[in-house]
Amino acid sequence: MPCPSATLVVWSSAWLHGAAASDDVLDALQTWGEVQEFRAADDELAARLDLPGPHETPAGPALLLAALRKAGASTGELALPVPGDARGLGGATPFSKLAMRIGEATVLPEAGLGLVPERIAEGILRWTVFETGELPPAEHLPIGEAEHGMASAMREAATALIELGVAKQRPGVREEIAQTIAAKPTPDWPETIPQRTLRILQRATEVEAILWVATDDAPGGALSASAMRSRTDALRPLFDAVRAARRASVAEMVRVLADQAARS
Repeated sequence: MPCPSATLVVWSSAWLHGAAASDDVLDALQTWGEVQEFRAADDELAARLDLPGPHETPAGPALLLAALRKAGASTGELALPVPGDARGLGGATPFSKLAMRIGEATVLPEAGLGLVPERIAEGILRWTVFETGELPPAEHLPIGEAEHGMASAMREAATALIELGVAKQRPGVREEIAQTIAAKPTPDWPETIPQRTLRILQRATEVEAILWVATDDAPGGALSASAMRSRTDALRPLFDAVRAARRASVAEMVRVLADQAARS
């Protein structure tokens, strides 16, 4: 599914390029929580960005946008780390450790900043802003290649599960998948985003819902330890492909917004 960091990457990039109003950014973020809080990870960074420090009352999104502008940010990148894949995070830092634990982050390479969201209560999302220093360049994956990779991984996973006897008849599975998708927030995106990009992002959401249902050990699922290991091995490439498709879709959104701003 889309995540808070993807929303922040796209809408903050749109705002920084003059393609969105600040209210658009605030409205989009509220999809993930009525209250959005921001604070710096340490007092030195707080002073540099004019943001609250770690022991102060957090600020709202408007103050964050001013801080991003002040820091020289221009475009954002989405990081979706999992154990064994810390791309986009750099070394073992407080930023990378928190991002790995949460499973997502917004990276602003020009400004040397990274933001990680944490849900601290119902309807409240708190973002911590870190100084990242220079990070390795983000890996570029063409969106068409990402789409093809996700489709191929899905075919291979389906074949493997059938061969393993893991994919068994499961009454109501379509309803489970539909309910999983319906339960996820659906953020708005800038109107000028290409429809193909949105379709791929939506497809990633659908495939992820299928994956979560497939890994649920309800009746009809894989119950033995060996079957669970086989299922995990079969599905891991598809989980990776979904993450790659989501990162590529967000990167393409940001690229389009930057190109549009350059032409205007």
